Amino acid sequence: MSTLNLPITTDTFEHYMIQVNRFELLSAEEEHNLATRHLQNGDMEAAHTLICANLRFVVKVANEYRGYGLRLLDLIQEGNIGLMLAVKKFDPERGTRLITYAVWWIRAYIQNYIMRSWSLVKIGTTQMQKKLFFKLAQTRNALRNLTGSDQVEDIARELEVNENVVAEMSQRMGSRDTSLDVELTEGEGYTMLNTLADKQANQEELLLADEEQQLNKKRTSIALEILKPRERRIIEQRILTDSPKTLQDLADEFGVSRERIRQIEQNALSKLRTVMSE
Repeated sequence: MSTLNLPITTDTFEHYMIQVNRFELLSAEEEHNLATRHLQNGDMEAAHTLICANLRFVVKVANEYRGYGLRLLDLIQEGNIGLMLAVKKFDPERGTRLITYAVWWIRAYIQNYIMRSWSLVKIGTTQMQKKLFFKLAQTRNALRNLTGSDQVEDIARELEVNENVVAEMSQRMGSRDTSLDVELTEGEGYTMLNTLADKQANQEELLLADEEQQLNKKRTSIALEILKPRERRIIEQRILTDSPKTLQDLADEFGVSRERIRQIEQNALSKLRTVMSE
């Protein structure tokens, strides 16, 4: 799908729309046939046609996010990536039109781009926070027009979230990133970076931390010696590895049930706690 060659990052929006509007919309039958060719035969020409015929819908969705201070063409480009992925995954036998399926992918890519671009610091880590990020301004404006009030408690009630969450998100959205290299007093070379405390541990603290780490490794190694081979294997594969195995993986390996592996693991951990606490 990388064959799509529309230089929307440099050309004007008007020029881009002239190109997009040259592509004809597809009937349901045409779309189904093209999607089937792509799904069954990997026909990239069919995929290209599907993408081009739906580019104008990406523009429509991108326009909904113009209030976040980002270039419309950048939003469109992110939406186009979502559209390409939707075409790749689209199954015409599900009985829905491509754009009905693709709109979720288009919105997801545009929203993720906005979240990445808004701040160097993540302002939405949970699904609720991400939803609030995109609903806050819309809800505030709607309440202001309807009731003349846009207080935090009114917004929280409307969105069914905690008032503290609304207040925190409002504060985050009202602040943008500031460079630590910007001079506080012009010409003096004194920047925000100079005001930050050095929180790095000193050499003595680093040495103590390293000694404690080595001591813990030694104690762990000694403690493992008291375990039976099967117990040690389970602890190593469940806890002391970067890629832990599941209970089912170990159950298959030892030819026992998942519950038996869990019991052995708990028993081994109990032994280790006793030794480590001495």
